[in-house]
Amino acid sequence: MSGTFVGMPAFPPPPARAFPEAAHDAVRDETLRANLRHATHTIRDKRAAAVAELADWQELREAGRRIKDHTLRHLDRHLVRLEESVTAAGGIVHWAADADEANRIVGDLVKATGESEVVKVKSMATQEIGLNEALAAEGIHAYETDLAELIVQLGDDRPSHILVPAIHRNRGEIRDIFRERMASWGRPAPDGLTDTPADLAEAARLHLREKFLRAKVAISGANFMVAETGTLVVFESEGNGRMCLTLPETLISVVGIEKVVPTWQDLEVFLQTLPRSSTAERMNPYTSMWTGTTDGDGPRAFHLVLLDNGRTDALADDIGRQALRCIRCSACLNVCPVYERAGGHAYGSVYPGPIGAILSPQLRGTTSEIDASLPYASSLCGACYEVCPVAIDIPEVLVHLREKVADQGGRGHRLEKAAMKAASWVMDHPAVLAAGERAAARTRALHPKRPPGARAWTESRDLPELPEEPFRDWWRKNRA
Repeated sequence: MSGTFVGMPAFPPPPARAFPEAAHDAVRDETLRANLRHATHTIRDKRAAAVAELADWQELREAGRRIKDHTLRHLDRHLVRLEESVTAAGGIVHWAADADEANRIVGDLVKATGESEVVKVKSMATQEIGLNEALAAEGIHAYETDLAELIVQLGDDRPSHILVPAIHRNRGEIRDIFRERMASWGRPAPDGLTDTPADLAEAARLHLREKFLRAKVAISGANFMVAETGTLVVFESEGNGRMCLTLPETLISVVGIEKVVPTWQDLEVFLQTLPRSSTAERMNPYTSMWTGTTDGDGPRAFHLVLLDNGRTDALADDIGRQALRCIRCSACLNVCPVYERAGGHAYGSVYPGPIGAILSPQLRGTTSEIDASLPYASSLCGACYEVCPVAIDIPEVLVHLREKVADQGGRGHRLEKAAMKAASWVMDHPAVLAAGERAAARTRALHPKRPPGARAWTESRDLPELPEEPFRDWWRKNRA
């Protein structure tokens, strides 16, 4: 290994700040907003053109929704069939109830090989459970091989987008990261590195090649798992995934239990919708599929870690469970006006944007300030629902989760509940309501322009001007 290894961190933990506070700072970062605006608008325009090529897009979208809903309704049956198929093909299946158990399983599997480093395919599930940090604590170095993930890892940063984790960085920033950090992680950046995409890609290719050729263990996620055959599928655009999935001797895949589909025929729908929704391509440059192990071809050992980590809790919610349809295309992020201005880090989760606002609170619960704030990180404009390739009604789930947060209480919610209770009593007593309306009309000159006590919510809102007399009095005089 060239260079000197300096600390193997994984992604730093997100700041413990609720969305409004984190977004307040993010929207003032002009460079961040410019990077996000350029990237999201470019991706969304290309996606719209790619989707428009298919006359049956809405039918494919509906088919994807139905496949996912059917699978979730019978998830127990399909997971058992998946385990049987993987085992029959020579793989070993492990079940992990939560992040700690998944990290322990993976750590033990890596240590059993005697290796102290692994290469990784881009994986949201491993980010979700903090696998890199857990492996680092065991003295195991995890190297991200996706270009954007490499940028984030070298920069000691955190992902800010599902598809393009380094979307918040521009080319100049990436060049500086490569120049300053690559040597500490392996092969240094070439002398005179520029910020042209070709030069940056070549620097990453040279840096990663030695890791691909040396690594004995690889870790991946999967976009889909086919229960019928035990086949796992990864969609990617760079070829790094193919290198990780074929060269190492041991392959460990950590996959959320909701990623299973029953049959190969079901997979056909997503082979059309996922590439167009994510990278705006008709098909992925690399679609890798593997089934167990084969003598003389690919890894000699394959382990599948099936991850729950809050998914069965989400499954029990009739409205919230539709978030588990998500195929991680990121189309909702690219059309969201809130994400475009605040960026992914403000969400305090590896799942940012509209899907993160409904998925993270269900996987982690809404007891923390961060997760309780996420359902409110939306204008409810509905753009996310319109582009979702599996028709997740994100606004519906957001409102549903807001109700849950409100029911939990808290000072503001207790005051709101008390106010609603008082208003309900007044509405049930017409005489009291009439007296209150008359009193309000007679004292209207004394009313403040903004309602007190609601802080930021009232900064851009004025109280409506009251008429000189209540409507019921006017009606009595003119219509009775």
